[in-house]
Amino acid sequence: MSTTVDLIKAPIAEEMKLFENKFFESMKSNVPLLDRITHYIVRRKGKQMRPMFVFLAAKLNGEVNDRTYRAASFIELIHTATLVHDDVVDDSTLRRGFFSLNAIWKNKVAVLVGDYMLSKTLIISTKNKDFDLLEVVSVAIQEISEGELLQIEKARKLDITEDVYFEIIRMKTATLIAACCESGARSVGASEEHAKKMHRFGELVGIAFQIKDDLFDYTTSNAIGKPVGIDIKEQKMTLPLIYTLNNVDEKDRRWLINSVKRHNNNKKRVREVIDFVKKNGGIEYTQKMMKQYSDEALAILQDFPKSEYRDSLELMVNYVMSRKK
Repeated sequence: MSTTVDLIKAPIAEEMKLFENKFFESMKSNVPLLDRITHYIVRRKGKQMRPMFVFLAAKLNGEVNDRTYRAASFIELIHTATLVHDDVVDDSTLRRGFFSLNAIWKNKVAVLVGDYMLSKTLIISTKNKDFDLLEVVSVAIQEISEGELLQIEKARKLDITEDVYFEIIRMKTATLIAACCESGARSVGASEEHAKKMHRFGELVGIAFQIKDDLFDYTTSNAIGKPVGIDIKEQKMTLPLIYTLNNVDEKDRRWLINSVKRHNNNKKRVREVIDFVKKNGGIEYTQKMMKQYSDEALAILQDFPKSEYRDSLELMVNYVMSRKK
């Protein structure tokens, strides 16, 4: 039985297969340790949603070429580098059910591998004079770093407004999906107008994706692989909590802040916070915002001719909203 991801991938299945081979080849080096680690990374790949965005955006705007494969490689290199560095920063030992690089090879090696991947992006792009694509992915790297630092700064005080929250998730999550769609379009010579539309489309999908992630913290099932209440435990200010804080009286607000700041390791208290957020409309509001962003993304696709690639991107948007993990 075909999964939704298989259906999304169907029109670009050949390109994705070829991309995997090209990507693996581009990662080869003269250092056996690095090659062993690369092999480990490639073997435990996820759904590869980001390269899929690149190829679908490219096909929506023209014919896939060598530049498209390089654009997909840049994105995959950057995405992998940020995940490797994130695991070091967060001291995580697992990633997608496998041991993280830092768990096996320690922090120093993991940081250097992340650096190597970022440098590969620079080398491949400058060697092929893909300066327009390099600019797109460089902006994404800058914004991901800024988003992470802004979140760290704000998390200390737990004073994140809705506007700041959306700016953080735009930079941390959405900017890379926007870069996928824009670089895919630019790789096939799309007009400036269409390239910008694809950027905005990716940004909207990325924001909806992160909002959906925030909702998982309030679900009752552990099947998604993310323990319930983990964001509260880690003192992350997500949309359901931010909305609730802004729409309750001062006494309840103080109780919520105190719970997240001082009782975030108390399972009973975390459960009480989750129930309170649910009771006060935090989940409904968050679902409404997620739908607003995904509807805007779907509306942008209507500016492009009907095709199997547009169908796949529409399916991708709906999958982001309905996924279970």
